[in-house]
Amino acid sequence: MPSNSKIEQLRRDYSANTLEMQEVNPNPVDQFQQWLEEALNAEVPEPNAMTLSTATTNGVPSARIVLLKGITDGSFVFYTNYNSRKGQELRANPRAALTFLWHELQRQVRIEGSVEPLLGDESTRYFQSRPKGSQIGAWASPQSNKISSREILQARVKELEQTYAEEVSLPRPEHWGGYRVIPDQIEFWQGRSSRLHDRILYGREEDGSWALARLAP
Repeated sequence: MPSNSKIEQLRRDYSANTLEMQEVNPNPVDQFQQWLEEALNAEVPEPNAMTLSTATTNGVPSARIVLLKGITDGSFVFYTNYNSRKGQELRANPRAALTFLWHELQRQVRIEGSVEPLLGDESTRYFQSRPKGSQIGAWASPQSNKISSREILQARVKELEQTYAEEVSLPRPEHWGGYRVIPDQIEFWQGRSSRLHDRILYGREEDGSWALARLAP
């Protein structure tokens, strides 16, 4: 078990790159896509992995890692079980934060915005493009609910495998689908030496344009 003193001494100086106001794209979604492309080219493991943070109506937060599955009309798309904890919280409080960390590039992106469910046909198209095992898993798992054993899941999977043995794909469950996060704030963070990191914040104005500001690290 590492001691607190050992944890306190964990640090790394950052010097991979810089982030200047005059160099970034005026549209933060375009800037994000540029950084994502650079993460892909750098072979960052799972560059679309993001922390999704939600909260209850009385402010109790929760966070988990999910996968970005698309950028559409300036919004960030992911899929999940609507009955999961995150689904319930988004139903009651349709706002969320996304956090990307590409440690190999010493970069972080934070996104905040409102959340809307995708149309059913969009969710169905993606659901049926997934591997059949993943489709079965979405039907089998009562996500976020307590279960008495793993065997319950395995039995349900076996039952579904038999039921849909001759099918290429399954129908999409009503409890499963996509969401889009419509950003009103996006921050780009580039690690710099001596903890004097570069932080550029985009905030959406009332007319839909984006205002840029540099933040202190």
